[in-house]
Amino acid sequence: MTIPFNTATITEGDIALLHESIANLHISGTGPFTKRCEAAIQDRLGAPRALLTTSCTHALEMSALLCRLQPGDEVIVPAFTFVTSASAFALFGARPVFVDVQDDTLNLDPVLVEQAISPRTKAIVVVHYGGIAADIERLVEIAQRHGLILIEDNAHGLFHRWKGQYLGTFGAMATHSFHETKNVTCGEGGALVVNDPTLVERAEILREKGTDRSRFLRGQVDKYTWVDIGSSWIPSDMLAAILAGQLSRFESISAARLRIFDRYAAELAGWASQHGVRLPVIPEGNEHTAHLFSLRFDRGEQRDRFIAHMKEHGISAVFHYQPLHLSTVGRQFGGREGQCPVTEKAGDCLVRLPLFVSLSDAQQDEVVARALEFQP
Repeated sequence: MTIPFNTATITEGDIALLHESIANLHISGTGPFTKRCEAAIQDRLGAPRALLTTSCTHALEMSALLCRLQPGDEVIVPAFTFVTSASAFALFGARPVFVDVQDDTLNLDPVLVEQAISPRTKAIVVVHYGGIAADIERLVEIAQRHGLILIEDNAHGLFHRWKGQYLGTFGAMATHSFHETKNVTCGEGGALVVNDPTLVERAEILREKGTDRSRFLRGQVDKYTWVDIGSSWIPSDMLAAILAGQLSRFESISAARLRIFDRYAAELAGWASQHGVRLPVIPEGNEHTAHLFSLRFDRGEQRDRFIAHMKEHGISAVFHYQPLHLSTVGRQFGGREGQCPVTEKAGDCLVRLPLFVSLSDAQQDEVVARALEFQP
């Protein structure tokens, strides 16, 4: 494609930090750059602990273990999300209960969440789609009233605030992604933010293969041993070095993405209104991350023709999540047609436009021009 959907921006400064990590001769995990990144996230969020992980998926799997799931436990998840928002909990024996999303933001619908709660419900997973906050205050209230664990899958919303409070600080735990497609990246990586202080020590143990090595490194024990069930979820310090460079440039990255997002919103507004195409909705109180810019057509065939039209002109426009409840595994957990109508329509009708820091004005000119000439 002449204009890709996404491309990561790795600067000379990022590469210099990578070289520094190699020169340090500490390229495994928990090195100086790992500690730098964790401190940066903790300090900004005001969280008790942030733990870098090899992916957001692995952070979700750690959160599942921290829930101490038992056979028969249920975890409420949005039907419109990436697979690991659900599979991380199914992996440890929970049954995902799929709930539809709100029609405006495509975030978890609190009314439907409350209806889905049963005596077997253990936790609620909320995704902040596109870095736009879900109705998090209502979800916190519901979780507290029913004695449930609230987990924020904040893969899209790093350092985004809802009414002044950072996403990822509302739930007992939150997960973040530093995948190549995310605003801040190290290629593959993630983080688990632990907001409940009672979970911090066990989270460290889980990430250290189930050992108390973190306590050993702090001098709290004279040797470390196997004390719990965990895995190797610590990224290389080389990846952390790249991430450290990205985190240091967060403000400039966000500003660049917001400029692109706002231009799409302004220049496509008239065309979208004329043709019944829906643009992203940003509720009052959101300081969003401009993680993605989507168009939602009325019919799936319109979306498919739009993708083909853009491809003919060398522009990569791509669809997004397919309904989890209608997947092969989702159906095994009871998913059925018509269960989550908003999710099903979004899966058929949503498309995302190119949005990345190095997208030039000329490239965005071309994307906008080709979109405007499309007749749904």
